Amino acid sequence: MIESSPKNPLTIFKQAYNAFLALGQFNGNERNRGVIAIANAIKTGFDRILEANTLDLEVSREMAVSEQMIRWLRLTPERLETTVEVLQQLAEASDPLQQVINAAYQLNPSQTYCQRMPLGVIAFVYEGFPELAMVAAGFSLKSGNSLIIRGSNASSHSDGVITEIIQEALEDVGLPVDCVSGLPCDSSPSLEELLTQENYVNLIIPYGRPSLIGRVSQLATVPVLRAAMGNCYLYWSPSGDLELARQVIIDSHGSIPDPVNAIEKVLISPHHNSSTLSRLFKSLQEKGFKLRGDTRLAADFPEHLTIATDNDWQRPYLEKTVAFRLVDTLTDAIAWINNYSSGHADCIVTESYRESRQFAMESDSALVYINSSPRFDRNPKQGESVFLGISNQKGQRRGLINLETFTTLKQVVQG
Repeated sequence: MIESSPKNPLTIFKQAYNAFLALGQFNGNERNRGVIAIANAIKTGFDRILEANTLDLEVSREMAVSEQMIRWLRLTPERLETTVEVLQQLAEASDPLQQVINAAYQLNPSQTYCQRMPLGVIAFVYEGFPELAMVAAGFSLKSGNSLIIRGSNASSHSDGVITEIIQEALEDVGLPVDCVSGLPCDSSPSLEELLTQENYVNLIIPYGRPSLIGRVSQLATVPVLRAAMGNCYLYWSPSGDLELARQVIIDSHGSIPDPVNAIEKVLISPHHNSSTLSRLFKSLQEKGFKLRGDTRLAADFPEHLTIATDNDWQRPYLEKTVAFRLVDTLTDAIAWINNYSSGHADCIVTESYRESRQFAMESDSALVYINSSPRFDRNPKQGESVFLGISNQKGQRRGLINLETFTTLKQVVQG
């Protein structure tokens, strides 16, 4: 029977850590059964989750929460069904803990190799997108970790029901219930306590607006893996095809529910003629985009563009808004992108092989897309990989956040 009485934060941290240790006694097939059980429990619990989510939406409107946050918060049967599909795909993926990697060196006369191991206790700190807590739970369980979920006040009812459903599923299959737990968000000190629990928490993954990412990064003494969203750049070369550029921009905004790799800024050459630009602007507006531009472009195309502020170039819009800016050369475009983009996914549309190679080599982005849409898909149709998000920070965990991101390497020296 799962306890329903509130726990103090320290108890939650300790129980999560003990659950991680206990989870080490279960093999990959048993953990997969847990992931499948969570998927099935979510499917049968649609009504419970949606009722709690409706209550969150009502409270959020009374609190004058922004429309953007309400869109992020609003669950639908389709969004929940997608979550179930992601979890089912996770269960079918290869066990990351079965990976053995040759060491880069050998300690003679012994044999040295590396074994993937779970990190321990991971905290997922997020705002909006309640279904991502379920996805993060699947990632953690599959990789042998415990997860602590910490949402926002706006999603407190959804988070509570989601945690209950997950724990019920874990109990049904005999896995440690506390390997997924929720941290109440009714007081701000609980977040600060979480971010400084070096004895019990091994990694913090913040997911949301830059304000949340910045706050977590500033307060945490535990390692942080920042998940990036929005403010992706496209450089449209003079040789690049208009239709391809249009499709890439539109498609990048198609990811649901979160605009992870949405192209929000486009750098263009002065060599594009006015009629071509007008066709692109008109087409995007017909698709519901709001358009902005630098001073020169806004003056040349007042019927399409409003003036972008200086701050616009380095912050994500996180909605269907795109700003255009003139740059003289590809080198100038790369320099601008390296200074102002989020640094997790940037693109080029060009017919020049030389330009594509220069962009790939000189762009300081985690992912570079050449004549391809950067649209993010948590559950791609090809391959068995499933992704939680994308990180823009340097280091081994840069780029797509997958199952291996939730692991570390243990070096084994065998005599």
